[in-house]
Amino acid sequence: MDYKFFTCDVFTDKLHGGNPLAVLPDARGLSDDQMAAITREFNYSETTFVFPPADPKNTRRVRIFTPGKELQFAGHPTVGTSHVLAAAGLIPITGDETRIVLEEGVGPVPVLIRSKDGVPYFAQLTAAKLPEVGDPPPSKKALADILSLEPSDMVADDLMEPEAVSCGTPFLFIPVRTPDVLRRIKVDNKKWEETLASYWASEMFVFSADKWPGIFEGGHIRARMFAPGVGIAEDPATGSACAALAGFLGFRSEQRAGTLKWSVDQGVEMGRPSRLELEVDLAGGQVKAIRVGGSTVLVSTGVLHIPD
Repeated sequence: MDYKFFTCDVFTDKLHGGNPLAVLPDARGLSDDQMAAITREFNYSETTFVFPPADPKNTRRVRIFTPGKELQFAGHPTVGTSHVLAAAGLIPITGDETRIVLEEGVGPVPVLIRSKDGVPYFAQLTAAKLPEVGDPPPSKKALADILSLEPSDMVADDLMEPEAVSCGTPFLFIPVRTPDVLRRIKVDNKKWEETLASYWASEMFVFSADKWPGIFEGGHIRARMFAPGVGIAEDPATGSACAALAGFLGFRSEQRAGTLKWSVDQGVEMGRPSRLELEVDLAGGQVKAIRVGGSTVLVSTGVLHIPD
């Protein structure tokens, strides 16, 4: 059978920036093995396969694959798939704002699509799960060794200790002092295997901020994400990690109610600069909702020829 596909760059408004994604908007008839093989063929960090929803109230069901495994939730595939479906006319645009729901392994994921003159330009997901915190990670020294850094490169603040957080996919958040530290990172895969491979959150999201410790109230962040366990040496834009990062920061905010906002630049060191916009709603000092959004650019369309 022939299967139409689209490719796009997610979390950017410029061609060849952001995080590439392949989308098969109608994947009916494909087996798990075929979807895994197609994902390896594209060799992007993720490929999505779209099906009719299990619940007719929802818009589509989406399965997300990396070259190494299937994911229950991921941000740039959710944002990019929503944009592709809207831009290709596969779902109706209902005005300046269109709201859809994608069924993913983590559950129903609401997405807001913003358009101008019928053309989508921005999509924002709402995390299906509120953030949860994992067990304490290895020591700063052990993490610094994995990243080829010194412990002194880490932020020296009790509030900013490395911590594992998940909004459906776990990540280990490692705050470092400056963007220059980010540029010096070289992952030691042997030490990662010895130290983090079996930890609850083996994917490392290393970040710095323009202001410490005021970043808890919003601001600008620079980041890199490394996920050797799922076949991704480095990811240029990671929406699921940024959702959990919003939880990491929201937990530490002194603000009791309202909405906090951050912008995250990722992928700079890879030559694929990305911009992710984060929001967290607080009420009574508790995180009540998390949103991650950004722009997407269509790159290509074509047909895959899959033997029956």
